[in-house]
Amino acid sequence: MKKLILLAAALLVGSALDAGAQSRKVDAYFTTSEMPDLLKWLPAPPDTAGTRFVYDITQYMWGKAQRQDPERAAIAIRDAEYGMNCIVREFSEPFGLQISEAGTPEIYKLLREATATCDSICTYPKAYYKRKRPFVRFREGTLTPASEPGLSRNGSYPSGHTILGWSAALLLTEINPDRADTLLARGLMYGESRVIVGAHWQSDVDAGYLAASAAYAKLHTSERFLDQMRRAREEFRRLTAPPAPAPAKRPRLRRR
Repeated sequence: MKKLILLAAALLVGSALDAGAQSRKVDAYFTTSEMPDLLKWLPAPPDTAGTRFVYDITQYMWGKAQRQDPERAAIAIRDAEYGMNCIVREFSEPFGLQISEAGTPEIYKLLREATATCDSICTYPKAYYKRKRPFVRFREGTLTPASEPGLSRNGSYPSGHTILGWSAALLLTEINPDRADTLLARGLMYGESRVIVGAHWQSDVDAGYLAASAAYAKLHTSERFLDQMRRAREEFRRLTAPPAPAPAKRPRLRRR
């Protein structure tokens, strides 16, 4: 466990060093007020006296058990880093192409602006519900102790990390549908990591999947988004196209 905590601290320091690169102005496709209003249709988080909350507690215990697997715990710690650096690092392999601002500028731009737009959908419900996170309620530590002070002041419902991971998986699936199964599996795992870390309840994560899907649908009503998606898909096809076959050599005629 000590090694996992040290790894978490190292990742968070690295995240801080990269903050300048990720803090650049993002040209979102919609404002927060233009996104679907989760307060009007997303169910409220479970009441602490209801059976749904019992399931949350059961899943919290499941997440703690998953921490005993060093490999899965390490993935959950990596997933705790919020932003493009994490998405690029964790989703390039299932996507089938290394994503970077220099190497895949159109794909990178789409991800940066679209995921930021999707993230804004959780602004109102987080502020409205102010749900306590599991580590706060149980007064226990998480796998990312350095993040606990900030998380404790931020509402738990729905999970913003899950919205990021699931929207990234949906966006990359649209660019490369042949990798849909792998990308969606990674997107689900990204949400599960929040339970394993101890930062979210299962119902927060489930709501995050639903919120991301609604935000993703809204993106498709933006002509600017559709144009950028077209550019991203064209870039992907160009970079992954098989090399053109070499021209056949003409046979040399023998002189008689």
